[in-house]
Amino acid sequence: MAQTSAPADVLELLRPKNAKRLEVDMEGYEFYIVKDWYNPLIKRREIDLVVLHVGKSTPGRMQLRYKLAKALNVDIKRLFIRSVRTEYGVGRTKVEVHVYDSVERAYKFEPKHIIERNKIPEEEEEE
Repeated sequence: MAQTSAPADVLELLRPKNAKRLEVDMEGYEFYIVKDWYNPLIKRREIDLVVLHVGKSTPGRMQLRYKLAKALNVDIKRLFIRSVRTEYGVGRTKVEVHVYDSVERAYKFEPKHIIERNKIPEEEEEE
């Protein structure tokens, strides 16, 4: 388990209560699942995360997408980062993630601007 450089009491105050820790391979960052539920109508898993990054920069959307796909053991093409909201001056970011059962359902339900924001560099080269 990687330790961050922030004092332990600061991190303890920032950690969400009643959240499950998610092991992600990013040194200095702590990931917590605040809410995780399956939407059977749309056939997607909806996850709300809190990322602690005291003294570090906010993780980028693509970096989050690659690392979360690996940590959640899903194909990156089925995982979409809906929003990344950093709290000013705190080192805590709230992330909203959708993981679809199939890529086709993702393209059917995700808005076009979210699909554009989540494009993998390989997909951009194909166009």
